[in-house]
Amino acid sequence: MVNELVCDALLFDLDGVLIDSSACIVRNWRVWAEPYGIDVAEIMKVAHGVRSVETIRQVAPHLDAEAEAARLAALEMTNADSVVAMPGAHALLAVLPADAWTIVTSGGADLAKARLRAVGLPIPTTMVTADDVTRGKPAPEPYLLAATRLGVSPDRCLVVEDAPAGIQAGRTAGIRVLGISSTHTRAALLEQSVTALVDRLAELAVDNSGADSRLRLWW
Repeated sequence: MVNELVCDALLFDLDGVLIDSSACIVRNWRVWAEPYGIDVAEIMKVAHGVRSVETIRQVAPHLDAEAEAARLAALEMTNADSVVAMPGAHALLAVLPADAWTIVTSGGADLAKARLRAVGLPIPTTMVTADDVTRGKPAPEPYLLAATRLGVSPDRCLVVEDAPAGIQAGRTAGIRVLGISSTHTRAALLEQSVTALVDRLAELAVDNSGADSRLRLWW
């Protein structure tokens, strides 16, 4: 059986969708947390898919979240190349028109660009990062901004996400969401009412050869 979704633009999350930086994310949070005696396991329960400043506000409300997020960002830049591209990421992006996709990440712009360069993936000019929004995922602002920058109505976009916070952001923005169960279980993503769900990015194929130039994703 072949499943298909049709859209005008794809809005990709970065970590867990196009790249795998899980090992260095945990390592950086552990280094940050150690001086404060914070259990990194507790951080990882709430950190995935949201901005660092919001995670810090949650796990250490007594600290200056902005200052600590800046310290963590500097730490992350020291090993921004410790990432790998998700299987299928290069092939998928290679066939997409430049004006029909972008990246929406909870990380900062410099870090996102460094990680994309490290794995040889293209950097979209319309990318939305933590630096561009006042309220990150699970708020809808990042995905609404991405749709606006591409000039595509939200209801004609498709979000590709691996984290519950990102799925919530996409759905609240009125955008359909394709879940990738790379970092969370299928059950956890289905609880967020994703439009469709696949296990791996590499399962996806894209065709934009139709007369209407719309993107057709199938798996």
